[in-house]
Amino acid sequence: MHGDQQAPIQVTADELDSRKGIFGYLRTKQFYLILVMSQLLAICDTGTNTLTTLLADAGTSIPAFQSLFNYILLTLIYTSWTIYKYGWKGWFRLCYKDGWKFFILAFFDVEGNYFTVLAYRYTTILSAQLLEFWAIVVVVLMSLIFLKVRYHFVQYIGILVCVGGVGLMIASDHITHSDGGQAVDAVKGDLFCLLGATFYGLDNVLEEFLLSKRPIYEVVGQLSFWAMFINGVQCAIFNRQSFQHATWNGQTIGYLVGYTLILTFFYSVAPLVLRMASAAFFNIGLLTGNFWGLIVGLKLFHLHVHWLYPVAFVLIIVGHFIYYGTEGVLGEARKPWLGENQEGGDDGLGTARRKLAHPNAIV
Repeated sequence: MHGDQQAPIQVTADELDSRKGIFGYLRTKQFYLILVMSQLLAICDTGTNTLTTLLADAGTSIPAFQSLFNYILLTLIYTSWTIYKYGWKGWFRLCYKDGWKFFILAFFDVEGNYFTVLAYRYTTILSAQLLEFWAIVVVVLMSLIFLKVRYHFVQYIGILVCVGGVGLMIASDHITHSDGGQAVDAVKGDLFCLLGATFYGLDNVLEEFLLSKRPIYEVVGQLSFWAMFINGVQCAIFNRQSFQHATWNGQTIGYLVGYTLILTFFYSVAPLVLRMASAAFFNIGLLTGNFWGLIVGLKLFHLHVHWLYPVAFVLIIVGHFIYYGTEGVLGEARKPWLGENQEGGDDGLGTARRKLAHPNAIV
């Protein structure tokens, strides 16, 4: 449906990757663009977590129901555009032929959101933060096994440096006794967190794969369309009583609107990061969320800055540079499963195939 519109390749991947020499990717505008976008996503993640906390403080704790509005809004935007591009007949054909792939993606996404939020009811923030590293492990393992990605040892060092930065943040929380206090049921909470992180990792890897072959509007539209039904059923089963006892007023509705808009922006930008970078980089980019959460907490929750926090933030950003220290001009936009010159991939915004057709374009 989209392959006949692909632009012809003007330069081979090897030729383009050989440009700019050592630290080639670090000297491109695209690297700094994805670095900024990854931090925007980390800030969005902080925003949704903050609004979830404010909703809970106001007496409205409906983790599954919160995400439903986001999926509805994404469906209205991206599914509508897919239908406009393909027509109703083409869209129904897409759902019939490939709907099962997107259903699996949607299931991973919905359950990742649900179990991660649920984990915070039972375990401490410190434990949940430690276990969220499991998402990076899952992404790396799935990418190695199924996508045949081969990481340079320097990239592993970059990931470890980023993880070390988050370790400093967690140590700071422990020193200042900001680690969430006593767990209600640590074992149950930790298991939920591991499950949520596993679903997130599977979701990110599958989404990266689909985005490399399909237009962004198709992937996001199908993800949200199927997730809307999965999440709706889950809400009816698990959130019905919570919904009835929730506090509903102008303030909580405002929080929900803000949560939905921020999350919709997150789901719209994330595909570009997954295309231009990778699921692994996407996850390490979110590791600065604790730092941005502290910045928000200074105003809303009267938190205090410990000296380890700025050091940890710098360490995580340095890890980003180390991660891409050995990459060529194309970076991780060059997906190994698409062929030598990305002939098996889509040529949309952010793809290596588009870069090969337009070598001077930023994205």
